[in-house]
Amino acid sequence: MRIDAASLHYRRLNEAVRDAIRAGESRVIVENVLGQRYIGCGLGAGARLEIRGVPGNDLAAFMDGAEIRVEGNAQDGVGNTMSAGKVVISGDAGDLLGHSMRGGRIFVRGSAGYRAGVHMKAYGDRFPVVVIGGRVGQYLGEYMAGGVLVVLGVGPHGECAVGGYVGTGMHGGVIFLRGKVEPWLLGREVGVSKPDEGDRAVLAAILDEYRRDVGTGVPAFEPDGFVALRPRTVRPYGRLYAY
Repeated sequence: MRIDAASLHYRRLNEAVRDAIRAGESRVIVENVLGQRYIGCGLGAGARLEIRGVPGNDLAAFMDGAEIRVEGNAQDGVGNTMSAGKVVISGDAGDLLGHSMRGGRIFVRGSAGYRAGVHMKAYGDRFPVVVIGGRVGQYLGEYMAGGVLVVLGVGPHGECAVGGYVGTGMHGGVIFLRGKVEPWLLGREVGVSKPDEGDRAVLAAILDEYRRDVGTGVPAFEPDGFVALRPRTVRPYGRLYAY
């Protein structure tokens, strides 16, 4: 089924998407999207959206199992508090990618803005993964509590594809960066190491899935070309806020 989003208010567009899925449509193509927000909010398993254009803020917010493919860029807050499912973006993403994400996958072929992965968390079988193909802005993984963030740095970004304050307040999960990272770019709460055997297996599986979903032209990276960032403590601010 196809929906023409041209000139549609975001509420009308989202109602049309939900009505189509309730009617039994498993694949919905939304064309001429231009900034409409909340697309895919709360959608469960079995639905697939293909978005052609630029979706607005909070794409896939609270999503719980659906799949969204974006042929273009996406604005801020993709995957906000997302629980399950997958989002694949062929272009760039804005700020707050994966904010408070609790599960599922977000794959971005291009770059992302500030505070990607802030407050990401994992529990039980909920395990979020975000892969960014290009570079990312400051505060990557801020207050991160679980899951995996991967930055590939594909493109003319020099030797480092992250902004400053990486992992500030981080107390769980792991960040994999391809290449090297200067110590002054890191928050005080994280340490740097080479990926161990378990890391390499996890990273190899994620990168294989990313390449299949994002499409042709993505190099086959070796896990040994990455560094792993992990928190030094699970209570980085314990002495400040508690006795």
